[in-house]
Amino acid sequence: MKFKAQDKQNQLIENITANHLVVGVDIAQEFHVARAVNFRGIALGHLLEFSNDEVGFRTLHRWIQDLLASYKLNQIIVGMEPTGHYWLSLAHWLKDTEIEAVLVNPHLVKKNKENRDNTRSKSDKKDALVIADMVKDGYYSPVRFHTVEYEELRVLMANRETVVKRLVSAVNQIHRWVDIVFPELRQVFKILTCKGALVTLRLFPLPADLCKLESTDVIAGWKTFMKRHSGARRAKLLIDLAKRSVGSTQATHAYKLHLEHLLEEYDLASTQLRRIEDEAKSVLKRIPYTSKILAITGISAIALAGVLGESGDLSGFIHGNTLLRHAGLNLTEASSGKWKGQMTLSKRGRPRLRHFLYLITMCMVMTNKEFKALHQHNVQVKKLKRMKSIMKLCGKLARILVGLARNNQAYKPDKVFVLAA
Repeated sequence: MKFKAQDKQNQLIENITANHLVVGVDIAQEFHVARAVNFRGIALGHLLEFSNDEVGFRTLHRWIQDLLASYKLNQIIVGMEPTGHYWLSLAHWLKDTEIEAVLVNPHLVKKNKENRDNTRSKSDKKDALVIADMVKDGYYSPVRFHTVEYEELRVLMANRETVVKRLVSAVNQIHRWVDIVFPELRQVFKILTCKGALVTLRLFPLPADLCKLESTDVIAGWKTFMKRHSGARRAKLLIDLAKRSVGSTQATHAYKLHLEHLLEEYDLASTQLRRIEDEAKSVLKRIPYTSKILAITGISAIALAGVLGESGDLSGFIHGNTLLRHAGLNLTEASSGKWKGQMTLSKRGRPRLRHFLYLITMCMVMTNKEFKALHQHNVQVKKLKRMKSIMKLCGKLARILVGLARNNQAYKPDKVFVLAA
């Protein structure tokens, strides 16, 4: 089945009829502003400023009902920008009230703000009217309310991103600390986050501490944390390097306290990361088609959780290309007359979804024999650049994921591709 974005755009335009009251809402933290137009873009009534709570939402509902009665309309559609998280409460309330809620792209709102008055002026009143105009012209997308499993995955993976940043920051600062205080430690432990290195930093953080010890004392300390310690040779090497260390010998108490805090942050972030990933894996088990997707070589549970957390139910996408557009991986072109511009990625979508689709594709190119063969064919036969081949395979991956979710079928490697003879 061929997917055409123009068909979807036509459907969005046709959805707005002469009986529609089109409401645009400029979202803010405490107070929203609403304006209304008809299907031709004629402004109706006056603006409404309402609070972001139940009282304000009821005020909006009465204002809408008055406009419907005044202008003899019987259908409602409310458009808004997805500004931060402030729009969520209103969107859920509209859903519970059975009023159609849609979203407009904030970038397009900025681009269209001069349509009404041919000026670059900006205000809440004007923005609400611009949003209403965009909705009546079909430049909107329906609000996709996720079920519990997908909402949980979205929260968990957003939390995971924050924890990973903290963990990486702690690791980087530990590397910096070692470079300043005990740079010779790298000659004993190539990886500073391995168990032996972390135990050494906990027990003997400063070179001066090691200079007072024998190798047997170091081994005894390691044994309290590790069943298989690093050995007598490494213990002796560690002491010898500490005696001739060129690390800083000033402010040792402050450096020691700093390292204790870094190790506490590292332990906390590591524990939280494990809990989040375990919870995400348990949520995946409640989604029917995930077991078939995870059977594909190269797709990990965490990467799939990241995709589903951002996209929601994959079976709700009509085609893999819609998933690409949702991620901002669709191609765009800038050409005029004889001048032909380059094809580039739009990047008008969810960055975290792009991130996980790219990671899965890279992993499959390395570990999945079908994707590896496709990549080699693209590079060697079709003479594509390697990154262009990867982006092409991202599209292949999106179509596979949506196809498996919609049909609830197992992955069949022989249907992935047919290489040219």
